[in-house]
Amino acid sequence: MKKIFIFSFIIFLSILNLNSSNLDKIGIPKIIPGDQIIIHKAYTLSYSEKHEQAKWVAYKLTDYMVLNGKFKRTNNFRIDPDVQTGSSTLKDYKGSGFDRGHLAPAGDMKISRDFMSESFFMSNMSPQRPDFNRGIWKRLEQTVRNFAIKCIEIYIVTGPVLNRDDFSSIGINKVSIPNKYYKVILDYKGPDIKGIAFIIPSERSNIPVREYSCSIDDVENITGVDFFSALPDDEEEKIESKFDIGKWDFKKRSSRIYRTTSMTVRCKGITKSGNRCKRMTTDPSGYCWQHRNQAKPIIFKSKRKNINDPIVYITKSGKKYHRGSCSSLRRSKIPIKLSEAKARGYTPCKRCKPPE
Repeated sequence: MKKIFIFSFIIFLSILNLNSSNLDKIGIPKIIPGDQIIIHKAYTLSYSEKHEQAKWVAYKLTDYMVLNGKFKRTNNFRIDPDVQTGSSTLKDYKGSGFDRGHLAPAGDMKISRDFMSESFFMSNMSPQRPDFNRGIWKRLEQTVRNFAIKCIEIYIVTGPVLNRDDFSSIGINKVSIPNKYYKVILDYKGPDIKGIAFIIPSERSNIPVREYSCSIDDVENITGVDFFSALPDDEEEKIESKFDIGKWDFKKRSSRIYRTTSMTVRCKGITKSGNRCKRMTTDPSGYCWQHRNQAKPIIFKSKRKNINDPIVYITKSGKKYHRGSCSSLRRSKIPIKLSEAKARGYTPCKRCKPPE
C-alpha cells in the first residue's frame, strides 16, 4: 500500500490522506512546519532528523487486535526507506550497550504480518537502556494493551522526550539518547470518553506503572507536541487537562480470554430499557461497541500440577534449600522438588525463607 511523505507545505493533505494507515485524523498530533510525516499501514510517525528517531508515533489499538493477534516477532530490524533524510541504522546501535527500543511495540502488531514487520523499521526505534526497555517500559506496553481490551478501542501516541539539543548520542548518525519517554492514550469510543498519559525516566524502576500517570497536558508541556488537536476545543481541553486514574484498569489480564464468534450476529447486549440490542456485530465478543463491557471473560484455572510441591534449589556442598533468587546460590544452583529436598534432610535457608 502506498506510503506518503508529507512536509509542512502540505499539512492539510497529511490530515486528510490517512486511508493507508491504521489510524484516522483524531489520533494524529498537530503537524507543524518542518515535520517529516511517514505513514505506514500500522502507524504514522513524525521523524526528527536532528535526533535520528521519531518524535512521536501514533496508532490505533483495539481489543480485537490484542486478543486475536497470532503473528510472531519478525526481528527484521532495517532502515526505513520512506524517511527521505535517511533513518538510523543497525550499525548505530551495534556495540553501544543500548537496546533498539520499540516506540510502537511489536506486541501491539500481532494482528497482521505487515504490521509486525513494519514495527521493526529503525524509524520506530530509540536507544533505550536494557533494564528500562525490558522492565518498566515493557510493563507499560502490557498495561496499554490491557486498556485496549477494556476500552475496545484506543488511540496511542508514544515517543521520546526530545526537549534538548545536548543529548548524548550513539553511532555515526549521532542518534540521540533520550532521558525520558512518554505514552499518551485516548479512549474516544465511550461511553466514558477519557485520556491518560505517562512520563517515565529511561532507567530501571520497580515502581508500579500507575505511579507514572499524568495528564496529557503534562506531556504537551515538556514535548511541545499538541496531541488530539482534531478534537473540538472544549472536548480536547476537558480530556487533556486532567485524568482520573480510577477510570483505567491496571489489572493484569494475561489469563483472560473473551468469548469469540466468527460471523455477523445480533448483539447480545441488553439496553437500558431491558431489551436486547438490535445492532448486528462482527466483534469477536458477540457484542456491539456500546455493549462490549457486558462481555463476560472466561477465566482459566492454572494447569500447573503439584503446586504444593514447588521447585527449590540446593548447592553441591550445602545442607540448606533456597529460593531461586537467593544469593547463596552464586557458585552452584541445583533444582529439586521441595518434598525431595526434605526427604534428603535439607533444611530451609533462613536468609531467603523458601516455602516449607
